[in-house]
Formats: sequence, C-alpha cells, structure tokens
Amino acid sequence: MRLFAAVLPPEDVTDALAAEVAELRKLPGADRLRWTGRPGWHFTLAFYGEVPEETVPELESRLAKAARRTEPFALALRGGGRFGGGKALWTGADGDVRALGLLAGRAMAAARKAGVAGAAGADTGEHRPYKAHLTLARGRDGVDVRPQVEALRAFGSRSWTVDGIVLVRSRLPRSGVPGEQPRYEPVARWALGGAG
Repeated sequence: MRLFAAVLPPEDVTDALAAEVAELRKLPGADRLRWTGRPGWHFTLAFYGEVPEETVPELESRLAKAARRTEPFALALRGGGRFGGGKALWTGADGDVRALGLLAGRAMAAARKAGVAGAAGADTGEHRPYKAHLTLARGRDGVDVRPQVEALRAFGSRSWTVDGIVLVRSRLPRSGVPGEQPRYEPVARWALGGAG
C-alpha cells in the first residue's frame, strides 16, 4: 500500500481555500498548471511510500502512540510560495507550526520503528527540515507562478484546532487520462492527546 500520514483541514477551511484557488486559476499561466483536487489538500506529515500489508499494523500502532503523545494545537492556512523553481505551488501554515513539525517528526519516527524502509529519510539517514505546506498545483515546463504566489500573500484561513492525524492510502492514476488525480482513502485516524 502506498501510504502517508497527514493532517486534514476542516471543510470550512477547505471551502475558503477553494474560493482562493478559483481566483488563482484566473491568473496568467494557470492553464499550464496541474491543479491539485480538493481531496488532495492536506499537510503531509510523513510519506511512507509502498508499505507491505504485514507492516501496516505495526505502523498503525506506532502512529497511535505518536498521536497520544501530541496535544491538540491551533493551525491556519497562510500565504504561499513555490518549490523547485515554480514546479510546485503551495499554501503554508500559521499557528503552532512548531507542534506540527514535532508531530511530523513523530510520524517519521513511527515509520522507522515499524521498519518501513521506504519512508522518506528513514533508510537514507536524510533529515531535511519539515516545511509545512499544502500543495495547490504543479507545473512541468517552467511555468511562472509569481502571479499566484503574489496573490497568496494576502490569503489566510480561520484558525482551527488540529485534534487528530490520518493514515492515508494513495492510489495513483492508472488510466492515462490527462489531469486524472490520485485517489486518497483514509486507512485509520487517531485523536491527538488521547482524546476522543
């Protein structure tokens, strides 16, 4: 199974983001971007890649422990930017970003302890700093996303309380139809701080 751990914004926050994205899509170059569908809007804590079925229960157990060890915290969507010379357009996080980074570290440690070899950074000793972002669009041919980044400077959502994490299965498109999006299926959820 291709898996990752994530924080999902609440529906009213994604409603506000959808309104912003509708405006971003009117800007120059927007038609050359591959926009992420609403089901793909999440803060990835840790990407695990292909995880053998027999490893999933141990990973779930470790993620449950990581969730219990983390208290709920406030977060909001704020601003935006680009990665890879404009290949990825994103909106960022505001609020207790430190707690989000700590939770991401715990989600990655859960994978290492569960023996998930494919986890980003788990088998290579690679330790990149966590950069909280929610991907909005991707481009392949040097699309100038500066108009979108500039428009995102003023964007902000309401603050919400992050009270859980989700283990998500990602199914990549197989049809070959241009623009087809991955499908995301929640596998398990855990409340933060042992609540709920």
